Amino acid sequence: MDYIHYLKVERGLSENTVSSYKNDLVQFVFFLEQKEITDFSAITRQIIVDFLELEANQQKATSSIVRSVTSLRKFFQYMIEEGIIQNDPMELIDAPKKNEHLPEVLSTSEVERLLATPDVSKPLGLRNRAILELMYATGLRVSEVINVQLADLHLSLGLIQTIGKGQKERIVPVGDKAILWIERYLSEVRPKLLKKQSSNFLFLNHHGKKLTRQGIWKNLKADVLTAGIEKNVTPHTLRHSFATHILENGADLRIVQELLGHADISTTQIYTHLSKRRLAEIYGKYHPRA
Repeated sequence: MDYIHYLKVERGLSENTVSSYKNDLVQFVFFLEQKEITDFSAITRQIIVDFLELEANQQKATSSIVRSVTSLRKFFQYMIEEGIIQNDPMELIDAPKKNEHLPEVLSTSEVERLLATPDVSKPLGLRNRAILELMYATGLRVSEVINVQLADLHLSLGLIQTIGKGQKERIVPVGDKAILWIERYLSEVRPKLLKKQSSNFLFLNHHGKKLTRQGIWKNLKADVLTAGIEKNVTPHTLRHSFATHILENGADLRIVQELLGHADISTTQIYTHLSKRRLAEIYGKYHPRA
């Protein structure tokens, strides 16, 4: 489909985002087929409303419906720009409001327990420790972690390059502890995993291939269980924890925005709510009249 090619090449969206938009459109096209609608110019606002009501009746999460609205809005904007349709049926469609939901964050003591969990006497344990240290030290997304290449490392300068959403490159500082574990992984483990193969990627699986998102998820879940942490921890939890902890320690919101690679500072502002919630928890715990 030309539109999917447009999203990948001209918009530079990530594979995950493109896949999500594609899945939303497949669902919409299936709905149109059920209604025997074959002409996109015949699609009206009411047809869009009927589709969104169907998704709501199927008990889809509000976040999924919001994304469907976004997917359809971008698709019909593209159709108008290409001259395929004249009127935008999404013009008067409002997305449902997302439920207020603050992401889970680990305390500093929980982070320390998690980081100490991998068995660093074993090659894969040392690799996993290096991954966790890097994620907490930089706030990188899991998709960015698996795509880090050797050429992106500037450890002597305490920096790492990464490509984020929208193919935007940024340079992120890396702390001394994370550098220590990455260097140990590079010297003690990576050559063993690589064997006689070659790879530009930093983190490898036991076959010497690029580590996957699923691989990091699986290893993290096991480490969380071993650490006795009862929170719902995902790779993104380390990113949330990174941002919250540096804000709590006085970092400027604009700096956090740059470190996380957020295009809009409103996305970063959620972490001010998290740090305020943390302050309220500390007050409630330690103030004698709380």
